[in-house]
Amino acid sequence: MEITIKQIEEKENASTAKMIRDIFIELDAPQKGTVYSDPTTDHLSELFKTPKSIFFIAKTGEEVVGSCGVYPTEGLTENCAEIVKFYLSKNYRGKGIGKELMQKCFLSAKEFKYKQLYLESLTQFSKAVGIYESLGFIKLNQPLGNTGHNSCDIWMLKELS
Repeated sequence: MEITIKQIEEKENASTAKMIRDIFIELDAPQKGTVYSDPTTDHLSELFKTPKSIFFIAKTGEEVVGSCGVYPTEGLTENCAEIVKFYLSKNYRGKGIGKELMQKCFLSAKEFKYKQLYLESLTQFSKAVGIYESLGFIKLNQPLGNTGHNSCDIWMLKELS
């Protein structure tokens, strides 16, 4: 199984959105107030043309099996960006792909001169939360910024060194 990690292109928007939504269905996660119902999920290549943002996908052949990005979410401080849309298809979890995606995002965030990374998650994604903690994210008591994802119930922050 050869995995390629690259920046998203327009031709990969639909397959990436489907992969993300399939995970929500698999884990019975809320669809309202999350990435599932966010209209930008269908146009990720356009969204990540925003300055100081980047979005990576993991592919095997033509199949999108993972994603993760860095985005300057409205309402966060100038030195803080959000880790967004970190998802891995069921059969590709536990193989180091997520860690590789996340490390690429950390490097990009440092290149963009961010000092902190914020993320939001859901209780249904508890395995991912363990990964976040192992990568240096700490839990917060309340959300930061204006993500529009009001169903998220886990908020975390990481200091970049």
